[in-house]
Amino acid sequence: MHPDMERFVVPVLVIWLCVAASIAPADAANRPGSVVLPAAVEGWTWDGQEARYDARTVFDYIDGAGELYLAYGFEQLAVRRFDRADQPPLTIERYRMASAEAAFGVFSFERQGESVGIGQGSELGGGLLRFWKGRYFVSIFADGESAEAESAILQLARLTAASIQEEGQPPRAIGLIPGRDAGLVETSVRYVTSHVLLNQRLFIARDNVLGLTHETGAVLAQYGRDAAAARLLVVRYPTATAAGAAYRRFMAAYLPDADGKDRVQTTDGRWTMARQRQAVLAVVIGAPSEAAGEALLAATEAAARSAR
Repeated sequence: MHPDMERFVVPVLVIWLCVAASIAPADAANRPGSVVLPAAVEGWTWDGQEARYDARTVFDYIDGAGELYLAYGFEQLAVRRFDRADQPPLTIERYRMASAEAAFGVFSFERQGESVGIGQGSELGGGLLRFWKGRYFVSIFADGESAEAESAILQLARLTAASIQEEGQPPRAIGLIPGRDAGLVETSVRYVTSHVLLNQRLFIARDNVLGLTHETGAVLAQYGRDAAAARLLVVRYPTATAAGAAYRRFMAAYLPDADGKDRVQTTDGRWTMARQRQAVLAVVIGAPSEAAGEALLAATEAAARSAR
C-alpha cells in the first residue's frame, strides 16, 4: 500500500517507512466526501495505525479471499485495530467498492442473519458485524467474545455508518424476484457478477454460459424451506437477443435431456425449469412439484413486468 503523497509533505525516510509498513496516517482519508473511521468507542482506543490496501496489495491482507472482493469491483480497504485493557481487541475493515451494487453484492454473498438496523443492510453473529451502505462494505469483529465487545462493535458500526454520507440502490435485478408472498427467504438473496461466484453458491457450469459480468449480474434466492425449498435464479440482460442466447446455452449445459421442453423432472422427483421473457431469464431449480415451479416462474414474470 502506498500513501497518497500528493496530500503530504514529509521527509523521505518517513515516506519509506509508511510504504514498508503499509500504514497510512490518520488524516489520509480526510478528503471531501471521504469516510473517516472512529478513533475510540466505549473504552476501546484506536492504536493510531491505519493499514491500507488496493487491488494490487489486498492479497497481503486477505490472501485467498481477495478474489471475492475483486470480482465485485474492489477499490480500497482501510483497516483499524482498537484495544482496551482486559477486553478482546476489535478490528474494523472498510471496503470501498466500485458501486453500491458491488457493496450490496459483497454483503449478500455470505449473508445469513437478520438485519440489526445499521447501514442499508446488516447482520451480527459470533462477534462479527457486517453492513453495507452506499459503495462501502464494512466488517467489524472482536478477537474473542464478551458482552462489552458486542456493545462496542454495535456502536462502532453505528458511528461508521453515520460517517458514510452517501446511500445507494441495490442492483436493479433484485426487483425482478418475487417477495415474501411467494415464499422468499430474504436472507438467502445473493447477487453475483461472475459464474465463479455463482458456482460457489449453485453450480451451473464450468463455463460462463449465462454471460455474467459486472454489468449483467444474477440474483439467486431460496423460496420455501426444508422439503419445499426451491432455488430461483434471475438475470436481466441488455437485450432480448442476449437473453435468448444465454437461455440456449443454459439449456444445452444444464438441461441437455429436456428434448426441446423448458423443464425436466429429476430422479429425486423435483423439477428444474427455465424461461426467457424479453431481456429476462429465470431459472427454477429443485421445485418440489411442477406446479410449484410454474407458480414461481409466473410470479417472477409478474415481478419483472412491475419492475419495467
